[in-house]
Amino acid sequence: MLENRVLPQPHLLSWVQETSGQPVTRCYQCYKCTGGCPVAAFMDILPHQIIRYLNLGLEEELLKSKAIWLCASCHTCKARCPNGIDIAGVNDALKARVLSRGVPPASPMVAAFHQEFLASVERYGRVHELGLVMAYKLKSRDYWKDLSLGLKMFRKGKFRLWPHRVQKKEELQAIFKRARGEA
Repeated sequence: MLENRVLPQPHLLSWVQETSGQPVTRCYQCYKCTGGCPVAAFMDILPHQIIRYLNLGLEEELLKSKAIWLCASCHTCKARCPNGIDIAGVNDALKARVLSRGVPPASPMVAAFHQEFLASVERYGRVHELGLVMAYKLKSRDYWKDLSLGLKMFRKGKFRLWPHRVQKKEELQAIFKRARGEA
């Protein structure tokens, strides 16, 4: 009989707690996060399981999971959790680990959107929707799929042609540099 053995990675738990600021060891698996999650039906690992996998040190399974990319970051999990654990914050830390380690994301197009969204915020201080959509479409090479919808939105003024910039953009860019460990 063949057995698949998983070697736990205990350092992952402390890294995620430090990076995300979330007390994941307080989870007692009440499942309230999963019960309230609007996208749980589409996840390969449910929200409560993400925390369980972390406590077990199952790094490879977490980093290859679609769940960390499909999280809507609605924070329903935190609102429902009796210990206030924000799984969206945990997922953000795991996404950063995937990208920093060069692991192919389980949902590459969601990862591409995530990267372009953050790049837009870093560049302008807020999201420039038209630029975000254009950058995403270039990465996805799906140029025409949403063209009619995009044109309607542009005509109604939903997309600004030029980005709006915040006043203290340098402070925001410094935050991004600190988050990347550059400062």
